[in-house]
Amino acid sequence: MRAAFFDLDKTVIAKASIAAFGRPFYKGGLINRRLIARSIVSQIIYLHLGASEQKLARVRESMLALTKGWDREKIREIVREALEETVEPIIFAEALDLIEAHRAAGHKVYLVSASPEEIVEPLAEHLGVDGCIATRAVVDDEGRYTGEMEFYAYGPFKADAIRALAESEGIDLAESSAYSDSYTDLPMLETVGHPVVVNPDRVLAKVAREREWEVMQFTKPVRLRDRVSVPSLSVTTTAAGVTALATAGALLAWRMSRRLHA
Repeated sequence: MRAAFFDLDKTVIAKASIAAFGRPFYKGGLINRRLIARSIVSQIIYLHLGASEQKLARVRESMLALTKGWDREKIREIVREALEETVEPIIFAEALDLIEAHRAAGHKVYLVSASPEEIVEPLAEHLGVDGCIATRAVVDDEGRYTGEMEFYAYGPFKADAIRALAESEGIDLAESSAYSDSYTDLPMLETVGHPVVVNPDRVLAKVAREREWEVMQFTKPVRLRDRVSVPSLSVTTTAAGVTALATAGALLAWRMSRRLHA
């Protein structure tokens, strides 16, 4: 069985998912305006300078301190309610094309993100993929965050989780694909036989050139609702959807064939 593993931030969506939910968390009474402003500044730095172990470590520690005492179920409720308004406008159309093509080819599809599972799981369900690997926080008996982390889906830990998932699900990693924008995801990309670099930071772009990995640019955020037909499909709409899916599938097949014969 083959699978495709998609990083989330700047690969499937056009910005950092945690920063994207700043306003819904504010409206839910969890954070103040100062923290929203800080998240916007962090987002600008992330978009233009990329991630690093030091930056992500600071973000991780800040998030653990910030979320201590938060109710996990309330977070999930806020995320689900705000998902359509907050995340849908920033999903890359190119990522959706690839997800659809992999699914049409019978491949399993997973999101793999350092963002909290309370954000990643609802998005995975919204996109209709098979599952996700995400960061998990420790919660107490009342379901509140303790300020500690159970699993951090970052760097080599992403790769470890992918290998564990592959073993349990019977996935052939040598025939599978992974997509990411950040050099911190090198372990994840090296885990599969078909690594694809998307909107790469400077370091990852250099690695991709040296290793002759495929590089893609995602530039077209689109609302999912604008791509999914309503339940009462007309013949014309159905035909258009089938044609688009066939085109995406053909593109994926061509790319895989080129890799196999390179």
